[in-house]
Amino acid sequence: MNTDAPPLLEYLEKKGIKLDDLISAALELFVPHPGVETEKEATELLREEFYEVLSDVNVSCLVVACFRAQEDAENGLIPGLSKERFMGRPGLVADELLGLAIANYIAGVRGVFEFTRFDQAKPGILKKLGPITNDAIGGLVAGVSSNMYTRAFRHAK
Repeated sequence: MNTDAPPLLEYLEKKGIKLDDLISAALELFVPHPGVETEKEATELLREEFYEVLSDVNVSCLVVACFRAQEDAENGLIPGLSKERFMGRPGLVADELLGLAIANYIAGVRGVFEFTRFDQAKPGILKKLGPITNDAIGGLVAGVSSNMYTRAFRHAK
């Protein structure tokens, strides 16, 4: 595994999100599966999967767009979306759609399924993020988590 930090990880660290935060969030919903029976095995696989996904320029574009949208929404710069409505969130579904898009890009329908689990539970770092960024990071973690299970299962056969 390449030990150089992927550029998106460096970006996230500047936002206060470390790789260990992402792994911890994934582990909160960890369920042992064939090929990944322990948290230690899961941690190793998750680290590898995160390094791969965080190196994908398309994931970078989606995640950075979500952080920018979060900042713009907080500052009342999104047309038709007041700061009050944004923080109250009645009728806002764009954040969910963005999280789903990230999970789907990373892991397909399996990632979408996993996103639902993470979006409902909001484990770890997800609780601390804003409405758009928690779904972006939730989609990231869900996609990586899904890929971990798929990869482990393939190697267990």
